[in-house]
Amino acid sequence: MPTGVMLTHMLSEKLYQIALTLASGIGPIKAKLLITHCGNAEQIFREKKSALLKIPDIGESAIRPLLDKKIIERAEQEIRFTQEQGIQILFFTDAHYPERLKSCDDGPVVLYTRGKMDLNTKRVISIVGTRTATSYGKTFCAELLEGLKAYSPLVISGLAYGIDVCAHRNAVNNGLATAACVAHGLDKIYPSLHAPLALEMEKNGGLISEFPGYTKMTPELFPMRNRIIAGLADCCIVVETDERGGSIITANLASSYSREVFALPGRFNDPHSKGCNSLIRKNLAAILTSPDDLIRYMNWDEPETRSVKQLDLFSQLEGDASVIAQTLQLHGRMNIDELSHATSISFGKLSSLLLELEFRGFIKTSPGKYFEMTG
Repeated sequence: MPTGVMLTHMLSEKLYQIALTLASGIGPIKAKLLITHCGNAEQIFREKKSALLKIPDIGESAIRPLLDKKIIERAEQEIRFTQEQGIQILFFTDAHYPERLKSCDDGPVVLYTRGKMDLNTKRVISIVGTRTATSYGKTFCAELLEGLKAYSPLVISGLAYGIDVCAHRNAVNNGLATAACVAHGLDKIYPSLHAPLALEMEKNGGLISEFPGYTKMTPELFPMRNRIIAGLADCCIVVETDERGGSIITANLASSYSREVFALPGRFNDPHSKGCNSLIRKNLAAILTSPDDLIRYMNWDEPETRSVKQLDLFSQLEGDASVIAQTLQLHGRMNIDELSHATSISFGKLSSLLLELEFRGFIKTSPGKYFEMTG
């Protein structure tokens, strides 16, 4: 395929990928299910309505927005916006899309990023906490990131006042990459006071959002943002929080994604530490009092494994992913309906896992949307 034709095809597919995320009533799970059945985003929009209605869990209400031509126009506007602003678009099937998010059923279909960051780097931590941080929490953030400097983790937070901005600033001070997940489009920085820091972060990190340009920040977008903070990292560190709020939501999401959760303990009667103490008391978080606690718990000083390819297949897979691989090895070539019936895994989760297994080279897709083991 000539270079010009290939570029046009890539832009066309990116246009439909964005359009898919703009269709109301189609969240990440349904979007991934549609991709699994149709092959790519463009084909979803070209498929007949009758064929789409045959896909399990895809009803009339989900298909109707796909027929609105204004969605394509809005997607074209977004493409122009990202090009003008130097924003990268990562679709969940792209090679540079974060692998850690691929294991989350509700992981974003599209991420918009600005800056210079490797979201698939070896070590990623998220740090969250109260907007009204005390000197206790700020001092801990500074000591933690200075102590982790030799391990070069990517530091994820939300650019908010308090612990978030403290984490970003100390990451920059220690030469660590740091990225902020925001609950709005990348046409602005909120709070505006942190714009200079955000610009500095873009040299080694940057900004991340799943929302298109000019999306206004509203309360319901923050939990959506928090799941990205939780899913991007290997562990979530909670530094000072009350028993309610975004930090607790992020910690619970991290736990649901099988991420490690840590919390800084504090005085029993300090409202800034009640949430952390509660997470520890309920065994939802491990106690974190120093960088050494994290290094030891995460086994960062353990010797490297030689090569993933040298490991046995099933030792690389866990949970439902292993179930799928074993089912395909046992029965051979199967379609998604047969797999769902045989494994009792929901279509949404199954679609996400099949894509992940295909990207990792464990399975391949054959004509008719059948799946089989590679090799």
